[in-house]
Amino acid sequence: MKLRCEVQKTEMLRRVSNLSDYPLSDYIETTIPDFIKPNNFSVGLIVGPSGSGKSTILGENYKIATEPDWQNSLALVDHFDTLDDAQQKLGAAGLNSIPAWMRPYHTLSNGEQYRARLARVIGDDVAIDEYTSVVDRNVAKSCSTALRKWADRTKVQNLVLATCHYDVAEWLQPDWIFDCAVGKFTDRRLLRRPSIRIELQPAQPEAWSFFSKHHYLSGDINRSARCWIAVWDGLLVGFAAAISFPSGSVKNAWRGHRTVVLPEFQGMGIGARISDAVGEIFLTQGCRYFSKSANPNFGAYRNLSKKWRATSKNGRSRQDYKAGRNTKEDKHKMAHADRICFSHEYIGEV
Repeated sequence: MKLRCEVQKTEMLRRVSNLSDYPLSDYIETTIPDFIKPNNFSVGLIVGPSGSGKSTILGENYKIATEPDWQNSLALVDHFDTLDDAQQKLGAAGLNSIPAWMRPYHTLSNGEQYRARLARVIGDDVAIDEYTSVVDRNVAKSCSTALRKWADRTKVQNLVLATCHYDVAEWLQPDWIFDCAVGKFTDRRLLRRPSIRIELQPAQPEAWSFFSKHHYLSGDINRSARCWIAVWDGLLVGFAAAISFPSGSVKNAWRGHRTVVLPEFQGMGIGARISDAVGEIFLTQGCRYFSKSANPNFGAYRNLSKKWRATSKNGRSRQDYKAGRNTKEDKHKMAHADRICFSHEYIGEV
């Protein structure tokens, strides 16, 4: 298909032509590849270099999402209808940072703002232009991985993305890809998502200072904690810590203390794998390992994983905390007595 646009030959345009020796024309003609609109799919992807017709195809066949409104006085999470809606869609955009949820949009980083915008507009029968064009490629990978998981979970229908970046395809795993450069459709079944190999390295508690602002609990860390940093392809991506779990009935046990993944790598399942790896370390050392978290993504993963076993306190508030003594530890527990948390023990492969 050819698109023709008339061009008025102004004096300014003539001067540019003379300076550059670029010929004037009465019109500009652009060739747009023929696009046959697919039906009944979950996620589609249109790719191609700038000027290849992506936006034109998108505009002629789909409803392009518009920029959402933001109120500077409201936290990010307050821009969603319900808390569940916020958790689902922010998770779909790979923005799982509780501190980021509680900040106004204009105070977020560029990568966090992009994910926030994406979370606000995704849904059935929506098209998104310039997908991941303004973020670095690590953010693009995590966004795409998280979005695919959300699409499979919610059964979203006819969500179409357009981008000049071909690298998102293997992470997004779209149902189809249309390449404007060659005018060709590719089926999802021909794609394979790259593997993610994380290396867990022992670290000192001082390493926590690099991650503390990204954690939803206190920025403090127990100085006796055993700590690890997570590295992917030479990049620092996460942190984990565990502390001794003294108990009259449970011997030789440890519990999770901190698990954080840097924002640009969230949504790829890295946090869950780090936690699994820490549990495996203690299991091989003959110890038991427990973990409690308020993070809904962690909770959902562990509830389904065969490597974790729910404890009797899983998904329940801890009213028994209110019966404690007036110690520092008891005061800390009382402050969290009404929180609903996920509580599990790591048991490994069974």
